[in-house]
Amino acid sequence: MIQVIIPGTFKNLNNYTEEAGKGYHARNSMKKKDQRRIIQYLPKVRFKKPVHIRYVFYEPNRRRDKDNISSYFHKIFQDACVQAGVLKNDGWKEIEGFSDEFHVDQKYPRIEIYMEVMENGKERRTDSDYTAQN
Repeated sequence: MIQVIIPGTFKNLNNYTEEAGKGYHARNSMKKKDQRRIIQYLPKVRFKKPVHIRYVFYEPNRRRDKDNISSYFHKIFQDACVQAGVLKNDGWKEIEGFSDEFHVDQKYPRIEIYMEVMENGKERRTDSDYTAQN
């Protein structure tokens, strides 16, 4: 299992939709900026087998809707993983599924992501399922 911790929070689906109303370039600029932020925290590995991604969101409060928080972040995180070479693609062959958890932490908002290699619906516990990248 690989763990990634990204401090702070990200914009949500409502923000992304607002940017889309301003045009393709505004929306794409927001997405690319957030993906660059994510990439700096990704490990230098490449998964060889399908993964399950568990997202654990620590929000500073309960103001934002859970689906707005997670839907945008799923998109940018998985695209960042492809861009960085952690995943070959973000399709059905590479991502077996994902799950979300939500908590409040006013002092240290963050997102913890756990990527687990899966085989026959069960987690595998071996480092041979991914390779280090240079």
